[in-house]
Amino acid sequence: MINQLLETWTPAQLGLVGDVLEVIRAPHPVLATEGADVDPMDPVMIALAADLVATMRVSPGCVGLAAPQVGVAAQMFALDVTGHPKTRTCHGVFVLCNASVIEATRQEKAREGCMSVPDLTGDVKRATRLTIRGTLPGTVDLLTLTTDAFEARAIQHELDHCAGKLFLDRVAGAHALYPRKVYL
Repeated sequence: MINQLLETWTPAQLGLVGDVLEVIRAPHPVLATEGADVDPMDPVMIALAADLVATMRVSPGCVGLAAPQVGVAAQMFALDVTGHPKTRTCHGVFVLCNASVIEATRQEKAREGCMSVPDLTGDVKRATRLTIRGTLPGTVDLLTLTTDAFEARAIQHELDHCAGKLFLDRVAGAHALYPRKVYL
């Protein structure tokens, strides 16, 4: 089910232009800290949402960014898989607060990278079909989003950040890690 809220939401509705923030790299402790729930109506959280979008947009190859990656242990992430070659379903750019998985099916292994772990990629098994629920910043209504393929993988990657996990925590072992060959 595509929620009507997501179809009409844009970062412009946040009412401000975000600042580009520094992306935190492992092993910084905030990356291993579970994020706190946020009030999506809090002006500080609305500003953080704008910052996540601004930082994501200036970072080549970036399709998602979670609050812990900019040093804030909070349940918020931005995502935009538009134009990525592996994208099948795309909901454009959005930010979600306090998101949780409602349903996840069909596990598949694929390669992932991360701005917080810039020198490595790894094979990670994730659901290829996903339904999540969360709140858009600046609203109080729950949104339900169903997606698949690359967008589902990217969402799960960002949800892991919000839970204090990195893709490194999900690889099967050192044999599933690889030096990054292309620096974006």
